Formats: sequence, structure tokens, C-alpha cells
Amino acid sequence: MNEARSMEGDGDTIHRPGPAPGTDPPLDFIRTIVAADRAAGKHDGRVGTRFPPEPNGFLHVGHAKSIVLNFGVAAENGGTCNLRYDDTNPAKEETLYVESIAADVRWLGYHWEGPRKFASDYFDRLYEFAETLIRRGRAYVDSLSAEEVRATRGTLETPGTESPYRNRTVEENLDLFRRMRAGEFPDGTHVLRARIDMSSGNLNLRDPTLYRIRRLRHHRTGDDWCIYPMYDFAHALSDSIEGITHSLCTLEFEDHRPLYDWCVAESRAEFVPRQIEFSRLNVSYTVLSKRRLLRLVSEGHVSGWDDPRMPTIAGLRRRGVPPAAIRTFCERVGVAKRDSTVDIALLEHAVREELNRTSPRLMGVLDPVRLVVENYPENAEDTLDAVNNPEDPAAGARQVPFSRELLIERADFMEDPPRKFYRLSPGREVRLRYAYLVTCTGFTKDADGRVQEVRCRLDPESRGGDAPDGRRVRATLHWVSARHAVPATVRLYDRLFRVEHPGRDGDFLKDLNPDSMRVNSDARIEPSVRDLSPGDRIQLERLGYFVADSGDHQPESPVLNRTVSLRDTWARIAKRVGAPASGRHRAGARNRRR
Repeated sequence: MNEARSMEGDGDTIHRPGPAPGTDPPLDFIRTIVAADRAAGKHDGRVGTRFPPEPNGFLHVGHAKSIVLNFGVAAENGGTCNLRYDDTNPAKEETLYVESIAADVRWLGYHWEGPRKFASDYFDRLYEFAETLIRRGRAYVDSLSAEEVRATRGTLETPGTESPYRNRTVEENLDLFRRMRAGEFPDGTHVLRARIDMSSGNLNLRDPTLYRIRRLRHHRTGDDWCIYPMYDFAHALSDSIEGITHSLCTLEFEDHRPLYDWCVAESRAEFVPRQIEFSRLNVSYTVLSKRRLLRLVSEGHVSGWDDPRMPTIAGLRRRGVPPAAIRTFCERVGVAKRDSTVDIALLEHAVREELNRTSPRLMGVLDPVRLVVENYPENAEDTLDAVNNPEDPAAGARQVPFSRELLIERADFMEDPPRKFYRLSPGREVRLRYAYLVTCTGFTKDADGRVQEVRCRLDPESRGGDAPDGRRVRATLHWVSARHAVPATVRLYDRLFRVEHPGRDGDFLKDLNPDSMRVNSDARIEPSVRDLSPGDRIQLERLGYFVADSGDHQPESPVLNRTVSLRDTWARIAKRVGAPASGRHRAGARNRRR
């Protein structure tokens, strides 16, 4: 697959469940073909796939689908998967991209067969294949300009026109091609074209270009070459050279398959691979066109390729998305023959599933208001046991400091609450997570009417959060001790685009979400946050899943990126009944009561 060449496609948005984690992937049409080939003894039952990125940008989640598919099919059949860079265009390729691609594949959890491979490894052999085509009368050197070639290609309704240079002799073509190789001609003066059929209904077969002159330094071969093969030619024959049995690519290459097969057959390559096409991955509320992603970066709409709002693997990694969640997402999306758009909520669900299972919990507040416990001694403090992960008993517990003055979320208090708001309000009792049951006794406001301080009394018999008489409360609040809280910068990321299909009605940049990142410098986190290292993932209880930023986080000045929110019970109710939401902080079902 070469997802780097794809553009977003419109289509139905699908909400499709997939296999549960740990189960075998379904036998989709590609796996059915592979199984049939093995059963027939084709290639002695061997399976070889490849992931062939162009090193001209960073991988995105669309490439992840190809990675999961290619490496998965190989592993399921005891085969091999190569990592091969299709580096045939030195104008856009950089070593930076080569290394980032390898890092992304490793991070996703995959290991390629042998050393990394490059189309440039085969430049000498590809040149020999080109001379074979010339000797067999299947290729010729054309001296038309690029504009003239385009003008003679015809349209879907009209055939193309043969070049006046199409009938050069084999000897003349070999001489010109060798002189092209020797650097005798300026860029654009000649190209090598396949001699196929200028009247073909498939425009890809109308004498496509196989080689062009480009005096550009290559990131691996330096100045050794001044002619470079075109993608279709190099890709097909590189697959053959490597013995790839099943060359999996996206649907836009379906019309290129006859040319793929032609290049292998007419070049007299010994090994014949099979190209199979599948639908590329389109995701709602994002773009996966490398051209559009490049605009986002180059025009400063994001901070770089690893901006946590970007759908690049680097961006998802910095946002704290676990590689296992991406693999699960790709497996659940599955493999189909029809392009469609996958709801980004499926990716978010996979992320929540994985992080709920694996992330330790901490408490923190994003919009703090002071809560004074009137019947707790002023200078006293205590430590309480807090569970690190209720999904993983082996994760144990930590100690959380408790004192007279606490901080809670401003959204967790209302002076005059509407119906179904069960959090703190005058006279109401709530549970402080891991601590006590407390009842609100009053509050103060500033001159602008903003709540400054909430006061309460605790039930000393309810240490740990349960009343001895078994009475129930309707809400559990998270909190931090004001004396011990660690100031933190929290970046609240949301979807980069505000519409499901960016660019459908015009310039995709007009669909950018102006609130895709909000920086909160008022957050206060429990002291355990100092134990985090860059890249560590946590759940801030009732607020969402976060990661210590890989670039800016320091133990004494934490910087946390929100990976994904939790579902917000009260916000959903408030939206439905038209009540004030008092903020949109998330409330998770497993570790809160409304």
C-alpha cells in the first residue's frame, strides 16, 4: 500500500464493531485469497508482504492500517514482511523521514524481515530491466516535452496520439537511454516510455513514463544517478526482486494493476508477485492527505508533524495514544473493497478501552475552587490509600495527602442546582474520593459573584468514603490537598476540525476547530505527578486520560496532554434538558457517582 499518495475520499461514515481484543482477525477477502494460494501450493505456500512508504513525510493513521494488515497477514501465515522505502523521487525525500518511518513501525510493535530495504538498492537492476524492455521493443526514448506528452495522452472518451519518436530503432533508443544515464542531456529533454497502447481505455497503459532525467542529489545514492525510475515501474519490479507474494495496496492503484503486471512480465522478471487492492482508511473529523497535512505544518496551523492534534503516528504518540489501541482500531475497521469514512469515535473508543485497562489513576483539578473542611484541624494532615487502577489489582495503591483546605472542580459546586445535579450544593452530602463524606455548610463569593470558597463538614466515621450506617450519597468528587498540590500545565486537546468531512464544502482550512487546543495553567495535581516521566500515561479521575508531554514535561513543572476525555454524565444531561453545565469536566462511570 502507498497511503502517502492517497487523498481523502467521501463516502458513508461507518460505525462498525470489530473483534474483541485478543481474538483472531476475521477472514477478510485478502486473507481468503492468501489462504487459497497457500492451499494451492503457490510459491510453495510461502507468504511475503511488504510495507512500502515513500520517505517524503511522516506516517499517519492511514498508514497504520497498511502496517497492521501487511505485518499481520505475514505473521498469521508464518511469512515475512519487508520494510521497503520507495525512494525514487529525490526532490521530496529526506533521511529525517526514513528514520521517523522506521521509528513509527517499531513503536507500533512490528519488526520487519532483515535490514531495511530501499528501491534505490535496486537502481542498477532496474536500469537493466529498462534496457531489456528497450531490446524487446517494449520501451522507447521520447523527446516530447512534458506538455506535449500530456497533450497527446487523450481523454477517457478519446484515444491518445502516438509520439513521433515512438518508432525509433532499438539501437537508437539504447544509445539515447545510455546517454541519459551518463548525464549528457538536461532535465526534461528525454524520458523513457513504455510502448503499450495509446488507444487503451486505461490511461495508465497509454505509453506511461518509466524513467525521467532529474539532476538531484539522492539521500542515499548521492550524485551517482541523474535518471530515476517512476513509481509504477520501480514498485512492481522491487516487489519481484524481493519475492513479494502478495503486494497489498489501496484502491486507487486498481487501475495501475495492468501496468504493474505488464512491467513484471515484459521485463522478463523471474518472480511474479500478485497485487491486491483494498480500501484506504478515511477518518471523520480529520484529513489524511499528505498534501493537506503538509499545509497544516508549513502554514503554522499546528506546531509540527508531532503536534498532538495531528493524525500522524508521531502526533498520536505525543498525544498519549497507546500503540495497542491503534492496532485494535485498525483490526476492527477491517479490510474491504469499498472506500468509506470511519467514525473517529471508534478510534477514541479503542483508546479509552486500552487506557482504562492500563493507566494508573491520579487526582487533579483543572478549574480549582477552595473547599474548607471546618471540623478538620487547621495544621493537621493525613494520608489516605488510593487505588492506582481498579482494573488492575496488581497495580496496588498510593498515598494521597489530606488536609483542612482542599481544591475541587468549580463545576462540582452549584449554589442553586437544577434537577439531577447531584454534586455539591448547600446542605448536600457528597463523597470525597478515598476520603470522607462531607456536607456543604456554606460558601463565599467575590465582588463579581464568582464562588471563592466552599465550606463543609466531614463525617469522621466515614473515613475511606463509606458511612458506618450504610447511607448512600449520589456523587463522588475528586480533589487535591491545597497545601500539597503541584501546579501543572494541562493542554486540553480536541478534534482538529469542527466538521465531519473537512473540505467537503471548500477550503479544508476553513473547517479548523478554533478550540482544538486549550492551555490550562491553573491545574493542580496530587504529588504523585512528580513521579511521571515523559511519555507516561495516566487517568486524572473524572477528567480524562493524559500523558506527560515528551518534550516539555519536567517533574517539578508537569506538562500534561489530554489524550481523550471520559464520558461526561452531567454534561449530557444538561445538554438534553437545557440546564447549565457549569463546565465540561469528564466523569467516568467506574470511578464516580453522579
